[in-house]
Amino acid sequence: MAIKKKPKQMFIDLTGPQGNAFYLLGVARRFANQLGLDANKITEKMESGDYENLIETFDKYFGHFITLYR
Repeated sequence: MAIKKKPKQMFIDLTGPQGNAFYLLGVARRFANQLGLDANKITEKMESGDYENLIETFDKYFGHFITLYR
């Protein structure tokens, strides 16, 4: 039996510099590549609307790993 460590939860404060759309797109691209997801598809979807759409799409794909707060 293998015992695994609990993954660390990452937090992003949307009111600070990490809430910048370009920062979030970069994080999304990096995580998508690490998880074997299509980074282009995800970032295109994030860019297809306003800032709220960007956040919702980010949360849809990475909400299990990253908590966004305002």
